Amino acid sequence: MDFRLQYEKTENGWLSKKACFSSQTLGRRKNEPSCSIRTSFQRDRDRVIHSKSFRRLKHKTQVFLSPEGDHYRTRLTHTLEVAQISRTIARALKLNEDLTEAIALAHDLGHTPFGHCGETVLNEIHPGGFIHNEQSLRVVDLLEDGRHEGYGLNLTHEVRDGILHHNGDEECSTLEGNIVRLSDRIAYINHDIDDATRAGMLEIRQIPKECLECLGNSHGERINAMVVDVIENSINGNRIKMSEQFEFHTNKLRDFMFEHIYLNPEAKGEEGKAQKIIEQLYDHFTLHPEELPENIRRKSGKDEGVKDYIAGMSDRFAVKKFKDIYIPKYWV
Repeated sequence: MDFRLQYEKTENGWLSKKACFSSQTLGRRKNEPSCSIRTSFQRDRDRVIHSKSFRRLKHKTQVFLSPEGDHYRTRLTHTLEVAQISRTIARALKLNEDLTEAIALAHDLGHTPFGHCGETVLNEIHPGGFIHNEQSLRVVDLLEDGRHEGYGLNLTHEVRDGILHHNGDEECSTLEGNIVRLSDRIAYINHDIDDATRAGMLEIRQIPKECLECLGNSHGERINAMVVDVIENSINGNRIKMSEQFEFHTNKLRDFMFEHIYLNPEAKGEEGKAQKIIEQLYDHFTLHPEELPENIRRKSGKDEGVKDYIAGMSDRFAVKKFKDIYIPKYWV
């Protein structure tokens, strides 16, 4: 019995006409036989979860570098929160949850160590620049090991499109991808407030009062209000969006976070050290490309290989590499 065909039939009878149906995917870069159990998007989700890049997210910074405590977000927990919010919205709108989840789980695979400061440094020193959503696509298209050499995880067109356009000026080609775009913002604004208050860098009373009155006073209230607003304002349209009121206050809250947290010297106090680590690793491997891992040299070549290798590092692996290269070892 072909369970995939049964599930695709269920999708066709249940999902909105505006959904992206698994049976109508535009396909993969390299054709391969369909799975008898899973739809194409379910298969993509599984490939992402089982990838090495996904596992490394647990040791990559979200906002706070080297925080003391077990409850601060990492790039992995951020990803899981985005996936949860995305699935809630997709389910309510009768859109394809599996596609939404696959995009959400993969959207940050290309993020550097040390959060956005790592991205900034690589963008400055790498001749071709660096944008994490483009790197995320490069990870799934090339750098991850798959059954087809040179095709990475060989994901579907719709998932790849959602990864590439999860931020930036150009929207995704599917409503499911645009759910992830908005869910990403909902997640990071709210969990960064939660982490900042836990760290003692922010008190709720400092947040603009009108934002709290509109969006809610607690972490859960704000996320719920934003999600409900997105659902109510997207259900009868062709776009995924917030109401004008919620969008205004969400943007105001984001601006507040940039001013008080994202650019706060205390929160970002270790970034100068992190930048130096990335700069010196980049210089070293540019001078010594023979020290790059063999699979990186084979897939990327010298110039792109240095960038790919460093971008793929976790925070602690980058620190370890720096110590191995630049810190003298004691005689025993």
